[in-house]
Amino acid sequence: MAPPRVLIRAPALADEAEWIARMRASRRLHHPWIRMPLTPEAYRDYVARNADDRREQRIVCRLEDGALVGFINVSEIIRGSLSSAVLGYGGFAGFAGRGYMSEGMALVLREAFTTLRLHRLEANIQPGNLPSIALAERAGFVREGFSERYLKVGGRWRDHERWAIRAEQWRATPRRGRSP
Repeated sequence: MAPPRVLIRAPALADEAEWIARMRASRRLHHPWIRMPLTPEAYRDYVARNADDRREQRIVCRLEDGALVGFINVSEIIRGSLSSAVLGYGGFAGFAGRGYMSEGMALVLREAFTTLRLHRLEANIQPGNLPSIALAERAGFVREGFSERYLKVGGRWRDHERWAIRAEQWRATPRRGRSP
């Protein structure tokens, strides 16, 4: 197995300048799929929301230099008999296509299904967002359905495909970045 190239960690206030610069550089990459914080105030709010027990936001960082390469957010965590959450993610321009997000996703899934002890994660992805769909498929997510006008993004209600992975599916599939 190749050595890890990324780590995941919670976003910090110290990341503000790099986050904003990378988000601004990634506007074309993310449009029209997602809208993320682009101002210092919005970024500080993003970091503060991570204190909510229903969220586990992670930044994917390249090990060689600490560069922020993307983010993966586990949100709307529901405990009890449902034990599930919603997953949202995005890579930053300049790092796409290098496998960093696949490695980061493997680490987040390991955390979600072991440390957080979740049973199910769901990612809702707009049908035309082929790179995000490909990442979900590589990680072992299965397409479960289609939700018309599911989520408002950029002021418009947009259709989404519903992709999910359950803990038993994750355990049954060998993954890069997963500890034995």
